[in-house]
Amino acid sequence: MSKRKKARNIIIIVLVVLVAFRLYLPTLVKNYINKTLENIPGYWGHVNDIDISLIRGAYIIHELKLDKVTGKTNVPFLEFQKTDISIQWHSLIRGKIVSEINMYRPKVNYVFEDQQKNDTIETSNEDWTAALKNIVPIDINKLQVTNGKIAFIQFSKKPDVDLYIDQINLNATNLRNVVDKEKRLPSSIHATGISIGKGHVKLDGNMNSLKQIPDLDLDFSLQKAQATGLNSFTRAYAGIDFEKGQFDLFSELVIKDGYLKGYFKPIFTKLKILDSFKKKDSSIFKKLWEGFVGIFKFLFENHKKDTLATKIPVEGDLNNIDSNVWATIGGIFKNAFIKAFNPDVDKSIDFKDVSVSKK
Repeated sequence: MSKRKKARNIIIIVLVVLVAFRLYLPTLVKNYINKTLENIPGYWGHVNDIDISLIRGAYIIHELKLDKVTGKTNVPFLEFQKTDISIQWHSLIRGKIVSEINMYRPKVNYVFEDQQKNDTIETSNEDWTAALKNIVPIDINKLQVTNGKIAFIQFSKKPDVDLYIDQINLNATNLRNVVDKEKRLPSSIHATGISIGKGHVKLDGNMNSLKQIPDLDLDFSLQKAQATGLNSFTRAYAGIDFEKGQFDLFSELVIKDGYLKGYFKPIFTKLKILDSFKKKDSSIFKKLWEGFVGIFKFLFENHKKDTLATKIPVEGDLNNIDSNVWATIGGIFKNAFIKAFNPDVDKSIDFKDVSVSKK
C-alpha cells in the first residue's frame, strides 16, 4: 500500500471518528446533565434533548425539569423550556472567557408544601443551585430571560394561594465585572412582567454579584393591578375579599456588605371589600372578624383621598455563614409582609413598658 493511500485512509478514519463524535456529542452532554440532576439530594431532574452548535461555542438545553423527590404535588419546581448557553465572544477581546445564557419561557414554581423540610431526606437549596452551575462550565456574564414566570403556590390554605408574575423579560449584564471594574455595583439588571390582577411589574437596579453575599440596589414597582387578583392571598391570610379596586406596590431594597434594608409600600385605591365568610356560619369569632371588616370598609369608604397605604420595612443581617442567604432573605420578607396581614394581635406592647413623659 502506497504512502499516499495510507495517508488518505488515515484522514478518512479521522473524519469518520470526528463525525461520529459530533453526532454522539449531544447524547454525551445530555447524559452528563441528567446524571448531574439525578444526583442532587432530595431532588429529581431531567432534560429532554440537547442541541450543539460548535461554530457558536454553544449548546441548547430543551425542557429541563427539576422537582422535589418528596413533593406532594405534580407541579415541577423548575421548568425551563429552552436554555441557550454560549461563549460571549466580545468578552474574549478583554481577555475574559465568560458565557451568556438566554432562557425562553422558564418557570419557577415555589409550592409551599413541596419545599417544607423532610426529616427522611436531607436537602439544601445550595445542592440544586450548585448542580445548575455545574451544567454551565463557564462563568455567566450575561443572563437574558424571555417570557418567564415565577409563582408562589400554597395548597394548604383555603382557598389555595396562587401568586405569580408572568411574561417576565429580564436582562442582567456584566455579571462577572468584565467592564466597569472600578464601580461598586458594576452589574445592571432590568426586568418587566405582568402580575396577578394584570399589574405592570418593573425592576431596575445594579449589583456586584462577585461577592459571596452580593451587594445590590434595586427599585421595584407593581402598578395598576386589579385588587381582586389578590383575593386568594388576602382571604387565606386575612379573611378579606376585594370586589373591586386597584393595587400598587413599590419597594426599594439594598444589600451592602451583607446587611439588607428596604421597604414594601402597598397602596389600595377605589377599593370595595366583600365579607369573606358565608352567612350560614354563625361562629362568634368569624362574626367578630366580619365586624372588623365592616369597620375597615367604613373607614376606607369615608377616607377623603379614597386611598389606603402603608409602609412595611424589611431589615436583617445576612452575614451568618451557617445559614442560606436566599432562605434568610425569604424569611425576612415572610415575617415582614405576610405577618402584616395576619388578623391577630402582635403581643408586642406590654402595660409595664408604657410610661407618660412628664413635661
